[in-house]
Amino acid sequence: MAVVLVGPVVLPDRTLEKGMVITDGPVITCAGPYRPELIPAGCPLIPVSGGWIWPGLIDIHIHGIGGFDVMDGDAGSLAAMARQLVQHGVTGFLATTMAAKMPELVRVCRAARAVAAGPPPAGAELLGIHLEGPWIAPKCRGAQRKEGIAPPSLAAAQQLLGEAGGLLRLVTLAPELPGAMEVIEYFREANVRVAAGHSAARYLQVQEAIGRGLSHVTHCFNAMAGLHHREPGLAGAALVDDRLTVELIADGIHVHPAVMGLLYRMKGREKLVLVSDSIGVAGMTDGSYGLGGRTITVQKGEARLADGTLAGSTLTLDRAVRRMVEDCRVPLHEAVAMASAVPAGIAGCGHRKGRLAAGYDADLAVVTRDYRVELVMVRGEIVYRLPSAQAVTGRAGTG
Repeated sequence: MAVVLVGPVVLPDRTLEKGMVITDGPVITCAGPYRPELIPAGCPLIPVSGGWIWPGLIDIHIHGIGGFDVMDGDAGSLAAMARQLVQHGVTGFLATTMAAKMPELVRVCRAARAVAAGPPPAGAELLGIHLEGPWIAPKCRGAQRKEGIAPPSLAAAQQLLGEAGGLLRLVTLAPELPGAMEVIEYFREANVRVAAGHSAARYLQVQEAIGRGLSHVTHCFNAMAGLHHREPGLAGAALVDDRLTVELIADGIHVHPAVMGLLYRMKGREKLVLVSDSIGVAGMTDGSYGLGGRTITVQKGEARLADGTLAGSTLTLDRAVRRMVEDCRVPLHEAVAMASAVPAGIAGCGHRKGRLAAGYDADLAVVTRDYRVELVMVRGEIVYRLPSAQAVTGRAGTG
């Protein structure tokens, strides 16, 4: 059955204050200016006032939320994450690993395959796997476990690609490590995107890696050397090389808002990707938590290890969009695109997800002007409604 949403619509190039979106089953059939003559008679009508209709957000770098973590290696944990993510307008995600021993990574791959093969969870869609580590630089490991780090290995790359069963979408590694270039080329030929991250690579090493197939940078400025005027390094390459898309943890903690704005001005909306990098303590109250055998302390939204190291984030993508708009003065439609259309392309589903357009999956969110998510649809099914929201009020043609 068709469903009609009427109100301000956030499109890739602008926000229409008087727009509409029509869905028919799992797909969008119309998204654009309000044209009542196109509305099928008798179909449910969702009027949106005082807010926006957004495309569903896509998080390509998320480790956990609400007490559940990808490294649990459990299909139930991934499904629980999916249910919580829609509360923040996220309709698709890449399950992101940490540096770990091969048996742990294999277990995560198999859990993801089980979710993908089963019935869709009542939540965000698992779009694939982001392998962050184990091929990272030990001195740039951040909160990653030292014992999980390993040198790049073509044999390990082949094994993990096979275990992922077609779900591997993104791999983060340090391109300066011995053997990394061979692994980058292997994944390029397998149509898996490769990112540089947790890396001390020099500028020329990054350039060589780009020639081999590197095309993305993981959480820019974090777990890498800072920009230097005589050695730009990975941060400098991320800023100036148009062949690279770049992730940003836009919480104002990992990167100062002034630098967030600089990155936006350098990369533009088409090359900048908002990510959460959230861990299992995201969405939980301040306190100390055991996670992966270590104690994580959350205070005022910051998650840190006992030694003060930032341990991922507690960010969600709806808040990331808000910070880009309010702190960096980014137009709303561009901030939304950085959390929807751009990551959809990196996840390999940009032809069907990440924007409100005819023929795309009916993944969308209704968000208030103070950025509260009121309603979420995934493939045309309402999977979340804010308890206080009474969004569906009538049917077209009934007055």
